[in-house]
Amino acid sequence: MRKFIVPLLIIILLGSVAISCKVSYTFTGTNISPEVKTFTVYTFPNRAKLINPTLSQNFSEALRDKLDRQTTLNEISNNGDIEFEGKITGYETRPMAVEKDDQSSQTRLTITVKVKYTNHKTPDDSFEKSFSAYDDFESSQSFSSVEDELTEEIIEQLIEDIFNATIANW
Repeated sequence: MRKFIVPLLIIILLGSVAISCKVSYTFTGTNISPEVKTFTVYTFPNRAKLINPTLSQNFSEALRDKLDRQTTLNEISNNGDIEFEGKITGYETRPMAVEKDDQSSQTRLTITVKVKYTNHKTPDDSFEKSFSAYDDFESSQSFSSVEDELTEEIIEQLIEDIFNATIANW
């Protein structure tokens, strides 16, 4: 009987400490104030010199989906407790690995997004900064044949970085 009392007391003690904390911790890796109930993701317009016609919509939807899946927050169209807005500022390719005869064997696609994160419940957590991510592909491949897959992978990286900087508060 005594073997069960000590673990039970520890669980009760940890539970009461967790309840009294001002910050809510979850198993999804989020670190959100319990006062935050809603989020808004505004569309991120594509202002890059090179335009991918679906990038703006794909990026904005991916951010919304991540917040829906990884938090208990409710999405609203305007004036959420936390807001994400910004623009896509870069979408570019450049040669990376140069071989003999000055030929490139690898090309890098880089996407840069400027994000304004506003936390109306904890204004000190608000910020505005740029996030950038990239992926490489063989230069022997045509860009159009790998563009969709690369873009999807880079968006995933960007969303993870933004999520970690805002919701996970890393």
